[in-house]
Amino acid sequence: MKYHVYGIGNALVDKEFEVTDQFLADNDIEKGLMTLIEQDQQVTLLNNLKEEFGLKKRAGGGSAANTIVAISQFGGKTFYACKVADDETGDFYMKDLAIAGVETKLDQIKGDGVTGKCLVMVTDDAERTMNTYLGITSDFSEDDLHIDELRNSEYLYIEGYLVTSDVSRNAAIKARQIARENGIKTAFTFSDPAMVTYFKEGISEIIGDGVDVLFCNEEEAQTFTSTENLNDAIVELSKIANKIVITLGSKGARIITDNKQVDIEASPVKAIDTNGAGDMFAGAFMYGLTQGMSDRDAGMLASESAARIVATFGARLDKNVHEDLLKNYIN
Repeated sequence: MKYHVYGIGNALVDKEFEVTDQFLADNDIEKGLMTLIEQDQQVTLLNNLKEEFGLKKRAGGGSAANTIVAISQFGGKTFYACKVADDETGDFYMKDLAIAGVETKLDQIKGDGVTGKCLVMVTDDAERTMNTYLGITSDFSEDDLHIDELRNSEYLYIEGYLVTSDVSRNAAIKARQIARENGIKTAFTFSDPAMVTYFKEGISEIIGDGVDVLFCNEEEAQTFTSTENLNDAIVELSKIANKIVITLGSKGARIITDNKQVDIEASPVKAIDTNGAGDMFAGAFMYGLTQGMSDRDAGMLASESAARIVATFGARLDKNVHEDLLKNYIN
């Protein structure tokens, strides 16, 4: 296998701001969720954010991209299939992934249009709220899959955000089918409570007859399964996933495989920005999984990595931080 993990997902450049709850209320922005908006809305909102708060950070983003970058920074071999436009933002995104050690074919396929952007608004309680204009990434299709690279991978990793676009959802379904036909394992993340709330049917289409690894948080688990408690949600999710990884915020995480449960403690930390915490958890866990770590060790690496993320402004960590985190798990 050439790649440990092959990811597909949206290509978005994050523009990050520290904001107030009052700003969210004044602009009728639903706190804690990712909301899709039109380009003209985003331009207006961006101008307001810059004027009132000033841009804190610009960085490559996208849920699956953050996960794939984390795997790469830990030392895993990765490929990311996505779509950017032939514009300055697209060039920035392509170079950002290359610097992180992620292989792509973006230099060959940049098209006409606008590269997607995500406005990340972080409040004093460290909660992240996102308003996203997908741009060209909403046109990510089966033609953009790079099937040879997928066939050369141990795992396919799919983000739930792809469900919002018909062509992207179909691409995700096709990728999962190709993976199944070629003996490649599939990992899937619900990505956001809004995805399972408003696109449950599409999520079920992508999952199909099941996946090997499912990532979600407690709210997503219960919303998707229409259950009142986590234990009932786990029973339902076990029907569609061989391994379930549920993040529980300050309560840590729970990993369920073949009815065996591993509880993962949270690393105590002062949170300043929760953006990317779930993506980092998944990336560290997938790295551990592909390196032969136990669920316990992979889960603890993921928990400690996610803690570092929430104590940092932005959705990614420097490579030296990844190396430091790994020291306790290298024999």
